[in-house]
Amino acid sequence: MEQPFSKSLRAARFIDTVSIWSGKAAAWLILPLVFGLTYEVISRYAFNTPTIWAYDLAYMLYGSLFMLGAAFTLYHKGHIRTDIFYEKWSPKRQGWIDALLYLFFFFPGMIFFLIAGLDEAILSWSLLERSEAGAWRPPVYPFKTVIPLTALLLLVQGVSEFLKSVYAAVRGEWP
Repeated sequence: MEQPFSKSLRAARFIDTVSIWSGKAAAWLILPLVFGLTYEVISRYAFNTPTIWAYDLAYMLYGSLFMLGAAFTLYHKGHIRTDIFYEKWSPKRQGWIDALLYLFFFFPGMIFFLIAGLDEAILSWSLLERSEAGAWRPPVYPFKTVIPLTALLLLVQGVSEFLKSVYAAVRGEWP
């Protein structure tokens, strides 16, 4: 007979794998970011010829890297929390508190973030929106697509964290 939580823990592990994969994939954005900024620094200070594209490249790549790594960070429990009380609680209490906070704060916030971000991304794609700053006016619609994608990844990882919290609340131990 299958354990009562085995299906939900298998689902949580699968979701965790997706978050790990997406975080590692997003981490590769650091390479073009470093190369672009290195080129800019050498061009600006060694040859006195600054580029017009380095700033746009930097904020788009860094913003994407930061946002797309959020689900990976949630998986690794790297987001801010007030541990002064939390670490003293039993796993059962931690699980109940986490489950309730995910249910009443995290999920509604992420759903709003997903809907608002999706609306903004769709509008940006329909306009083929470009940056207003700078002479080369790069497209920003791919960058704005990162917003709903981040919300979706966080929402999915939140489901995994919620399932693990319920497990801890009921069983008194973290999976």
